[in-house]
Amino acid sequence: MSRFWSAVVKGLTPYVPGEQPRLANLVKLNTNENPYGPSPCVLAAIRAATDDSLRLYPDPSAAALKAAIAEYHGISPANVFVGNGSDEILAHAFLGLLKHAQPILFPDITYSFYPVYCRLYDVAFETIPLADDFSIRIAGYQRPNGGIIFPNPNAPTGRFLPLVQIERLLEANRDSVVVIDEAYVDFGGQSAIPLTTRHPNLLVVQTLSKSRSLAGLRVGFAVGHAELIEALERIKDSFNSYPLDRLAMAGAIAAFQDRDYFAQTCRAVIRSREWLVGEMQQLGFEIVPSTANFIFARHPWHDAEKSALALRRKGIVVRHFKLPRIEQFLRITVGTDEQCQVLVAALKEILATS
Repeated sequence: MSRFWSAVVKGLTPYVPGEQPRLANLVKLNTNENPYGPSPCVLAAIRAATDDSLRLYPDPSAAALKAAIAEYHGISPANVFVGNGSDEILAHAFLGLLKHAQPILFPDITYSFYPVYCRLYDVAFETIPLADDFSIRIAGYQRPNGGIIFPNPNAPTGRFLPLVQIERLLEANRDSVVVIDEAYVDFGGQSAIPLTTRHPNLLVVQTLSKSRSLAGLRVGFAVGHAELIEALERIKDSFNSYPLDRLAMAGAIAAFQDRDYFAQTCRAVIRSREWLVGEMQQLGFEIVPSTANFIFARHPWHDAEKSALALRRKGIVVRHFKLPRIEQFLRITVGTDEQCQVLVAALKEILATS
């Protein structure tokens, strides 16, 4: 049936998400989901919103959710945009803020959805190589461009770029938009949201999928100057005026209100990550410094793909990328303490027999 496809569809190579295997007793450490469930307050709010009002359209402006996000971050609701997951917001940003005559810039090793968006929206791009230690070198971005985007912490490496360097990057690129994708920032990084008050070219995008345990709810938001937010709103209202449903908004508002649960689960993930890094280093793994809910690791004497397959045979799924520079690395989500212990035990067995 491809004879009915448009030229755009024929030219696409879609993004491939992490596998969602349906195996019994699986230790799933491949898609960076939070090992802890949502706040009980979130579940209660969703149950309370599950009533006859579902026959009505949700608020297209999502005013209550924007107000909750604005209150949490100490900003104005006029500087907040919300969408159906951060991926949708990023898509709007590519079309509404990053499509210009000059190519946009992003790292050579980064979130693999970025080049997919570029090809979908016909956005020219160039990749800037990471340093040998996988850190972002801001000197590479001090050149003419149509915009800059990267995750912070970066994915899949987990490395964090300090805000002082981000501010230097913003100062050097005042005539283009800089998008900071902060999907993992709550696990040890520092958000760039405060910088948006003095840098009108900065857009910060976050998601509730990771640190707030709501990957199944699909809620994301962006913070930036009112003119950047208006551009995203214009794209949204030309595509889907009702991206967030009533249940998603109710749950998301409750997630921002329960600050104690949020802080508790983030601390738990950070503690587990530190323990896992220490254990794997004792096994000879080299670990890239991470401020995310995953680690990026390689073993100098054991092939990464073979190790991933061996783990799978033991019911443990991790992520392996067959890409230049990182084909010998495994990206491993930080699970519960029990899951991390199971992983380490399995790695000990695999390394001892291979």
